[in-house]
Amino acid sequence: MPRTRSLAWSELKIGVLTIVAIVIAVATIFLLTGGRGFFWQRYNLKTRFDDVAGLKSGSPVRVAGVEVGTVTSVDEFVGEQIDVTFEVNKSMRERITSRSTAYLGSVSLLGESAVDISPSTQGTPIPDWGYVPPGHAKGQIADIAEQASQSVEEITKLVTDIRLGKGTVGKMMTDERLYNDLQQFSASAGDLTRGIRDGRGTLGKLANDPKVANALEASLTNLQRMTDQINAGQGSLGKLVKDDAFANSLNGATASIQELVAKLNRGEGTAGKLMTDQALYNKLDAVTGRFDELLTRLNAGEGTAGQLLKDKQLYENMNGTVAELRNLLSAIQKDPKKYLNVRISIF
Repeated sequence: MPRTRSLAWSELKIGVLTIVAIVIAVATIFLLTGGRGFFWQRYNLKTRFDDVAGLKSGSPVRVAGVEVGTVTSVDEFVGEQIDVTFEVNKSMRERITSRSTAYLGSVSLLGESAVDISPSTQGTPIPDWGYVPPGHAKGQIADIAEQASQSVEEITKLVTDIRLGKGTVGKMMTDERLYNDLQQFSASAGDLTRGIRDGRGTLGKLANDPKVANALEASLTNLQRMTDQINAGQGSLGKLVKDDAFANSLNGATASIQELVAKLNRGEGTAGKLMTDQALYNKLDAVTGRFDELLTRLNAGEGTAGQLLKDKQLYENMNGTVAELRNLLSAIQKDPKKYLNVRISIF
């Protein structure tokens, strides 16, 4: 019967060291992967970007800034967009939902990219190989660089337009006539300032002559006094502003005028009927037309009155007849017996 050989301590030591090394390696890998966990503790998700901006396999995936996974694939084009596949720790399933958004983030100023996911517990958890809705983060370095580039382009365009003489500044820098006009305007402004300083003109007298300033001050004082009197209820304007009885009288007169206008609009009274009654208006218009016709005929010399106005001979005959009638009446008054002989006969 063969004898069983006992294990030597050296052989046992090698096995123990091997097991310890394996444990240390596993622990190191777990520590290096952070919160991503082992492969059986992760699940796969996708998202879709217009531009991955340097994103590659192995780039970190973060939820609210905490690293929870890694990018596994960035090479699948879908139309003009790119699908990005990544692994995430299953403990994040309740925080990565349909209301979460995935966007490109930066790991450092050197341009290394990462996938950042905004957590949301309000939506439905995204299943394995599901798509996280893409979004856009504010304040990224790429956005700042793009804005700076746009600003530089706008400044360059502005400088180019100025050199080409576009706009007011461009014309001022390139148009010699505009420059001369501006120079003349500056000279005129200088002359005006010197004239005011020397006391010429109204502004110059106002600025240098004490009498003008005193007169203006007196006018302002009178205006202030008049304003105080109005506020105190003195005079007609003051009563209009302060006296309730006067204001009520004015309101009564206004009300009466409004009532009169209302009656006119309703056609009450002669003036109202004249304004609203079409038949009365037509009659008045017909009378006016006839009167105009009569005046026209008189001016044309038609009829007795027209001939009297236009026929000088008829006027002189009538004037002579009236004169003879006056003479006859005068003679009768002087000697009535000569003209008035009454005989009474009795049969």
